[in-house]
Amino acid sequence: MQEKILVLDFGGQYSLLIARRIRQQHVFAEVRSSCDMTVAQIQREGYKGIVFTGGPSSVYDSVSPRFDPEILRLAIPILGICYGHQLLAWMAGAEVCPAENGSEYGRVTLRHTESALFRHVPPESACWMSHTDAVRSVPAGFTVTASTESCPCAAMADEKRKRYGVQFHPEVTHTEYGIQMLRNFLFSVCDCAGDWTMEDFASTSIETLRWELSGKRVLCALSGGVDSAVAAVLLHRAIGDDLTCVFVDHGLLRKGEREQVEQVFGCRFRMRMVVVDARERFLARLKGVTDPEGKRKIIGEEFIRVFEEEAKKLGKQDVLVQGTIYPDVVESGWGSAAVIKSHHNVGGLPGRIGFSGIVEPLRMLFKDEVRAVGLGLGIPEELVMRQPFPGPGLAVRVMGEITEKKLRVLREADAILCEEVAKAGPFNVPSQYFAVLTDTRSVGVMGDERTYGWVVALRAVDTDDFMTADWARLPYELLEKVSSRITNEVRSVSRVVYDITSKPPGTVEWE
Repeated sequence: MQEKILVLDFGGQYSLLIARRIRQQHVFAEVRSSCDMTVAQIQREGYKGIVFTGGPSSVYDSVSPRFDPEILRLAIPILGICYGHQLLAWMAGAEVCPAENGSEYGRVTLRHTESALFRHVPPESACWMSHTDAVRSVPAGFTVTASTESCPCAAMADEKRKRYGVQFHPEVTHTEYGIQMLRNFLFSVCDCAGDWTMEDFASTSIETLRWELSGKRVLCALSGGVDSAVAAVLLHRAIGDDLTCVFVDHGLLRKGEREQVEQVFGCRFRMRMVVVDARERFLARLKGVTDPEGKRKIIGEEFIRVFEEEAKKLGKQDVLVQGTIYPDVVESGWGSAAVIKSHHNVGGLPGRIGFSGIVEPLRMLFKDEVRAVGLGLGIPEELVMRQPFPGPGLAVRVMGEITEKKLRVLREADAILCEEVAKAGPFNVPSQYFAVLTDTRSVGVMGDERTYGWVVALRAVDTDDFMTADWARLPYELLEKVSSRITNEVRSVSRVVYDITSKPPGTVEWE
């Protein structure tokens, strides 16, 4: 039986990030809702360990999510994180209450004592906190193993029964030795072997899709981006010509995007593909709309309607395939997680769709995992490693109302940024970079005349999971060149600014 870790979700934003960090260590992890899993199921699945995730609730509220207390009787190691740490203490009889020193958010110094969880971790290190409640007393059999200046019980452990709790988030990059702590839990506590790979995911997915979709006709929503490209090739390997890819030109594409998609998938991969010119209908629906959520939901619904219409032309199509990945899901309010922004292919979907089902083979993967799968499938590196592009396209990079003129300005500015990054020579290329057309105008001077043009913002981030990200330190010379070219070559732009906001508190995209 394949060894695996159960990540029991209590509504935290980072629930699947925990699973991803575990999978990075070549241990398979799956996320299940806290209200779905029974003790009998857990025993039957043979999990090597259980992780209780964070969540937005307070454990002492009667409506807060819980776990079956019989889980604590199992001889399976448990790690509680944030809310999971508090719940582990609460349901074992300890006291949890609002933190005496108030909320604790951000990077703080962690001091720990000896524990299996902290092997090879310095006595003091940085960790990432995000909580308003705290464990005031630990359960019988537990000892406090770490603290911060504001949190007396930042970690606790019952080494004998292999129960651990941490108030901070070891899964985020801001926790300096978080990965080491997770490795300690996986290999020292749970005795995992660490022999699972992404190739296992690809081969298993192809076999599963071949069986589940046998005899069905499948329509794939192909945007040309990394996610939908990998989903399309995965499906094509599974069902061949029973798959038809539909590429919708919604008028919100980057410069040259449509031509590239037609060349790569129509000619190179020889997939059955239909190209739909829907520019007028999308822009008509978006006319006058300024609210970001409104844009996303309109685009999500319109996409589905176009796919329905194409399905009728092609004959009965049973299933719609989308390249949804985990960051799309969690930011749209996965499980009981809070909605950050609706993605057109998740929270933006209409309540009624004309397909018997939707298949999202990459739904549980992060961007770097999707790329690993793509490379394993033989997709060319230049396509797999290309810049991520949101499904709503430039609609979420044009602030305010969307017009043809604004789109033309943004396409040219974005193309200049991409060209100059490509020419900049050896440096650490950011994980994602793009231009944004703000809804702000600024006074400028060109020649001897006053101008009043748009402000373009440049955005570049470094990240390995797109759940957290730092703003990229682009070379000043590169920024200077991009700014000069945009203000000189793109009419109606008078100023260029650089976004230095990390995620959190910002998101990668502006809308």
